[in-house]
Amino acid sequence: MNFPAGARLGPYEILTPIGAGGMGEVYRARDTRLNRDVALKVLLERFARDAERMARFEREAQLLASLNHPNIASLYGLEESGGVRALVMELVEGPSLAERIAAGSIPIEEALPIARQIAEALEYAHERGVIHRDLKPANVKITTEGVVKLLDFGLAKALDDQPDAGDPLLSPTLSLGATRAGVILGTAAYMSPEQARGTLADRRADVWAFGAVLYEMLAGRPVFGGESVSDILAAVLKTAPDWSKLSESTPAEIRKLLRRCLARDRKQRLQAIGEARIAIEEILAGAPPEPAAARPAASPATVRRFLWPSLAAALLAVAAAVSWVHFREAAPPEPVLRYSIDPPARSSVRTFAISPDGRVLAMAIEVEGKSSLAVRPLYSLQTRLLPGTDGAQFPFWSPDSRYVGFFADGKLKKIAAGAPSGPGPAQTLCNARQGRGGTWSREGVILFASSETRTLQRVSATGGVPSTVTSAGSAVHRFPVFLPDGLRFLYTAAGGPEEHNGIHLGSLEALSSRRLVADPSSASYVRPPPGRRHGHLLFVRESTLMAQPVDAGSFQPAGELFPVAEQIPTAFIGGFAPVSISDIGVLVYDSTLRSRSFDFLWFDRSGKQLAVVGAPALGIEVALSPDGTKAAVVVGTFLSSDIWVHDLTRGASSRLTVDPASEYRPVWSPDASRIAFTSNRSSAGDLYQKDSAGAGQDTLLLQTPDQEHITDWSRDGRFLVYQASNLKSRWDLWVLPLEGAPSDHKPFPFLATQFNESQGQFSPGLERGAPSGPRWMAYTSDESGRSEVYVRPFPPAGSGKWPISTGGGEAPRWRRDGKELFYLTLDGKLMAVEVKTGASLAPDAPPAFQAGTPQLLFQSRVSQLHATLNFRYDVAADGKRFLLVCSGAEAAASPLTVVVNWLAALNK
Repeated sequence: MNFPAGARLGPYEILTPIGAGGMGEVYRARDTRLNRDVALKVLLERFARDAERMARFEREAQLLASLNHPNIASLYGLEESGGVRALVMELVEGPSLAERIAAGSIPIEEALPIARQIAEALEYAHERGVIHRDLKPANVKITTEGVVKLLDFGLAKALDDQPDAGDPLLSPTLSLGATRAGVILGTAAYMSPEQARGTLADRRADVWAFGAVLYEMLAGRPVFGGESVSDILAAVLKTAPDWSKLSESTPAEIRKLLRRCLARDRKQRLQAIGEARIAIEEILAGAPPEPAAARPAASPATVRRFLWPSLAAALLAVAAAVSWVHFREAAPPEPVLRYSIDPPARSSVRTFAISPDGRVLAMAIEVEGKSSLAVRPLYSLQTRLLPGTDGAQFPFWSPDSRYVGFFADGKLKKIAAGAPSGPGPAQTLCNARQGRGGTWSREGVILFASSETRTLQRVSATGGVPSTVTSAGSAVHRFPVFLPDGLRFLYTAAGGPEEHNGIHLGSLEALSSRRLVADPSSASYVRPPPGRRHGHLLFVRESTLMAQPVDAGSFQPAGELFPVAEQIPTAFIGGFAPVSISDIGVLVYDSTLRSRSFDFLWFDRSGKQLAVVGAPALGIEVALSPDGTKAAVVVGTFLSSDIWVHDLTRGASSRLTVDPASEYRPVWSPDASRIAFTSNRSSAGDLYQKDSAGAGQDTLLLQTPDQEHITDWSRDGRFLVYQASNLKSRWDLWVLPLEGAPSDHKPFPFLATQFNESQGQFSPGLERGAPSGPRWMAYTSDESGRSEVYVRPFPPAGSGKWPISTGGGEAPRWRRDGKELFYLTLDGKLMAVEVKTGASLAPDAPPAFQAGTPQLLFQSRVSQLHATLNFRYDVAADGKRFLLVCSGAEAAASPLTVVVNWLAALNK
């Protein structure tokens, strides 16, 4: 059945044919619901009509859909339309391994990384009871980034302790003879002997095929050949591989691996593909080669000729060894190497991560408030910026040290920073607004934290829709770290009551967790050395990096806590500690983070700096009083911040809040007598108010189970707007009435959708030239896939929505007369938009709104560490001056410390 371009199969639009096989035709198609290209494998009509075949096929498809690995092409689903059935699969761009081999044999340094990825995919599938049973170069794709993808697991079969005794002819990968329909020359060349005989296959059939594929990569020709299927199957059953076709440079360990994979007796064959992966990884890591094989036995005469000299030499060697042992009390200790890495000129390192193999450092580098991703090999003096990573923060590595995950533009992304061909284009995996740490398992699962929820989320390393993996509470979950088993993970809970904060141990198999330590610091884990059970949990306590020996199985303490490095505070965001450690024990940390600060600076519309407000501090937010004479600023970290009030005319400062928790998001009352704010002193975030002069006690305005962030106070004093997040929704905008008795102060939703709505700002209420209630609400939403600024009528009545920003925007602020809106782009540019309302469009006109074209004012230096949800600037009443929270100049001098063999360093 052929489908022309433009034909539809359910929501899928056929674009072009890709190929055909024994089961059906394959097409490139467009998923019109998710706006992505997919591969559609349309089943042959004779299969689709066979009820028994389809029942078995659907069971195997369900099994395939459970596989989630970066080296296995994903199955998205089954589609049936008009009697046609099709598999919907991941579309893998790039040549097949067969096409690569057709160009000639593959050099060992290129072949081994490909083979390792194939082995990883098979190992993952075998652990879940799935065998491929049709592995061959045509079923292996290599993307432009060097990533291997195994295809056609649709022929997979669940392993069963009680094998099916039915007709083996029903299996499309088995053959009882050369005339079996559907068996092609390419498939027969990779069949194991047991498959060629028509007996049932197990995972060792994949081991055989893996050996055949690896041989062909190195030799440039199949291990078994022939002019017909019968000839090939006969060679598989009887002919020994021609090892002379391998290059003389092929390592002895690889030759040994191939012989074990291609052993005809499956009892003598390599029993688990994981052993092949380990062997290849050892070679890639530069492990010393095994001793050369023994020479053929010498003749008796030769033995007598060399016996006595050899014995004499052996006795001398023994004597030397005894002398060496006697005079040398201990083996030389492993060397400890400690040195510093400076960031590139005129930049600072905000966040960083060392690769699992300990060779490359990924850094989010900030220059004048704008950050991007860079990599620095530890063996090099050069730092290389990665294109397409503007706004990057909190990098983390894939287990194979090839990819870097990061957060930018409200997305979770990855880039092939470690590919042999160099960095590839950044790929978006999912939405992740204001990401706060990620981790990547060998099974292709990424855990991450973002401001969208208080919980941790999981997503496939190939992208998809995130799902929740931790149970929400009053604390915020941040900075996950996978343990080596790929199921358990560490994470930081912060910002909640003291009894909930700390480092927790979670699992993908349950939402529950166990608190390990009470310190709200991001954590690192060092696996046990070979032959030992005790790993180390690293975290920061009172600015000291501590190591706790733990049992690798139970994660119970297994020794005394000891210090590793000093002056490493948890600062800025959710307990983040500037520490990273590789799988082989290379430790990188930043002990200068405490010196970083931010300035509160005045600028004019051209970007010229006018004045400095107060002393440099750990500034987060700023809000000007209605008359412009004072500024409320938030100073501190996520764990502990307070609100201060600066008198802009006298230069004096006073502290408004003194609670040990975090107070933030200050907004002024219309008469400047009070300041409302958010605090997490008793939950994730409640609303309070206090006399702006600091007199009296804080007054609770609103307390709910949700997390709440106040964003504005209407100029008529009647309403507060705040953003709220709970388990069922993302950020929504709510309004709290303040008129009447306290019983009348019942919040109502302004905007609650499946998207994030935040940073609500009331219009000044001067649209007709005289004070009145607000008529418009400016806000930020990611409904387009990224943060943009919009305006809607207030109160929410009827329809009407006007986009303000273009190309991404956040943090809207009104000019005091309501004739202009300002916002920040996602890379920190300050923009201005002229607006017209009903009164200026036509006298006595009904409410109407018109926005002009955004105009660039200047590139700001606001720090992207506090992006998206916070207000890092405010506007003077006349719209001619702007008070911004800017990165401090002293942040540029922040070297990182690298320690190789850190455990040995502790004994010095």
